[in-house]
Amino acid sequence: MREHLHSIAIDLLQQLITIPSFSKEEDKTAGLLMGFFSYHGMEAKRVGNNVWAKNKFFDASKPTLLLNSHHDTVKPNPSYTRDPYAASIENGKLFGLGSNDAGGPLVSLIMTFFNYYERPNLKYNLVMAATAEEEISGTGGIEMVWKELPAIDMAIVGEPTLMNFAVAEKGLMVLDCVTYGKAGHAAREEGVNAIYQSLKDIEWFRTYEFPKISESLGKVKMSVTVINAGQAHNQVPSECKFTVDVRATDAYSLEEILATIQHHVQCEVTPRSLRLRSSGIPKVHPLYKAGEKLG
Repeated sequence: MREHLHSIAIDLLQQLITIPSFSKEEDKTAGLLMGFFSYHGMEAKRVGNNVWAKNKFFDASKPTLLLNSHHDTVKPNPSYTRDPYAASIENGKLFGLGSNDAGGPLVSLIMTFFNYYERPNLKYNLVMAATAEEEISGTGGIEMVWKELPAIDMAIVGEPTLMNFAVAEKGLMVLDCVTYGKAGHAAREEGVNAIYQSLKDIEWFRTYEFPKISESLGKVKMSVTVINAGQAHNQVPSECKFTVDVRATDAYSLEEILATIQHHVQCEVTPRSLRLRSSGIPKVHPLYKAGEKLG
């Protein structure tokens, strides 16, 4: 069977593409994956919409390598020119929603796990996890299943990287900011315009640069991505709300970045979460060295 992994991989990927699996709506693709593991004689477990399995001769005394990617997708862009669920192959390329992010990487890792599943003398244990809610950084994905997994020593995460070996990832902190003014009528010299009040802070987010630069991840990046204010053309707005997307590096903790922001701006700043931290492996790590050997 294993000599046919290429055709099995293509078939599985096409099946995944034909099933809509937006974040939090991955029930059917999770069921498909459970069926795939079962059909091929691999014992798997399901937690929510997450499916995971460990190699047949798992040995708790050995280090454990996690193979992980996600089976949820974003919704198709309105400008999509193809049927996103057709899973068609043209000129050697497979087209469809999620074929690249992250169906291709996911299926490749599943085939790797399949290939080694029954080998009795591996130097490392293998755990395969096909997880949900990655596209929205949801708590029903890898975070939900993590406590069910055996202790993980290292991981390979499948994402589209143009076949480049990625060894670090920026963290994410989303900030909800509010600037307060005073309501008034636009025809009279009254009120304090919250939009104008917010401009200084928005400009600070645009121009400020954190002094420490990460060797692997570069600079901390901040982007104002959403602004909402006002109710009518003739009212001076008393509130201006805006959202800031902060991409963190290993040069700062999220708490340090948040403290710096709160020190410099006048608006009210509330982080949605402090759990999505930067991550990476050093150059001396076995996976890093293996990647270098692969070129």
